[in-house]
Amino acid sequence: MNADYVWRNNDHPLLRRFRTHWDTRSWATLPAIRSDLGGLSVTYTGLPEGQAYTLEFTELRRETGEGPGAVRDSCQVRARNHARTDRLPDGDISIVGTTAPNLRHLPGDLSFVLPMRVHFVVDFDADTETVFSRIARGERRNFRQRCRQHEWKLDIERDPGWFDYFYDRIYRATMSERHGERERIESKESAYECLFRYGILFVITMDGERVGGHLCHWDQKSGVLTSRLLGVVDGAAEHYAAGALKVMHALLIRWAGDNGVRQLDFQGTEAFLSKGTYQLKRLFGTRVALPPNHFGDKRLWLQVRQDTPAVRDFLVANPFLTVSEKGVLEAVYFHDSDRKVCDRYKSDSPGVTGQRLIDLDAFFARGGQAA
Repeated sequence: MNADYVWRNNDHPLLRRFRTHWDTRSWATLPAIRSDLGGLSVTYTGLPEGQAYTLEFTELRRETGEGPGAVRDSCQVRARNHARTDRLPDGDISIVGTTAPNLRHLPGDLSFVLPMRVHFVVDFDADTETVFSRIARGERRNFRQRCRQHEWKLDIERDPGWFDYFYDRIYRATMSERHGERERIESKESAYECLFRYGILFVITMDGERVGGHLCHWDQKSGVLTSRLLGVVDGAAEHYAAGALKVMHALLIRWAGDNGVRQLDFQGTEAFLSKGTYQLKRLFGTRVALPPNHFGDKRLWLQVRQDTPAVRDFLVANPFLTVSEKGVLEAVYFHDSDRKVCDRYKSDSPGVTGQRLIDLDAFFARGGQAA
């Protein structure tokens, strides 16, 4: 159990390199999937994590709430062939989940390189009040207003009996309510042995009532506190409406600053700016960074294969981050003569060097080559 947790989450450089090599070993079998939905076909080939993260995200963004869900056509490929474009499923947009070293085998025309995941990190390089002031002004205003309306308190809970309540009634209930069949969860046994026993379980109360919890991994040697499992009681909408999760984030920043934490890692999400989690976590004064674990070595190669209205709609509605060979992150927004830049999805966070605006009319006319 501990070995499995370490395999998935450890940030030791040697283990990262071994994991990177192992995941793309030549004899491994990898998924190759075509997903048709909303008049747009997206294909995903490569590392299995991308099926659960990237492909499902594109399906969520193509759903309209009407009609059937995605129609998938799946097969498998050997890892040694997963970066061969002639072996990819045919689709409007093709995505390959691979490792950074394997990108050299993929063409650069009409394509972009994205990080598979990004993390949101609070750096405690100043006093607590200075770090807290980096939270977005509107979010700080909302926090003060919520504190006037209710009495909030963040405590640490070490009772194993309350861990059971946290896991079943808070974490699992929240994951079920928010994600349904798409939920991805840590097992109860792993959460107890690898997180609760050696980490910190925070509980948040509102007017004396326990309404949520947050289980974190704590590395005392490095001073890094990592958010892992969280939620509100029964995943109830009333606790979201009261702002319990956002208050918990703010109070956790204060606690970390007052208790010697060097870095608070709020974990991450897909590198698409239209992802709700992305827009939420950037509000808390975070720096966007590549993950410290094996995801830091993994990339998405995204190639636009067809110029259709549906393709253009998707690209404009879903700006994303690209990553250079040196790990530099840049936001990319699309537009054309009929579609404006989707600037409601913000990217102005530490760790993102800037933004690039791509005119799709010129992009397709040049075959995807830079101007």
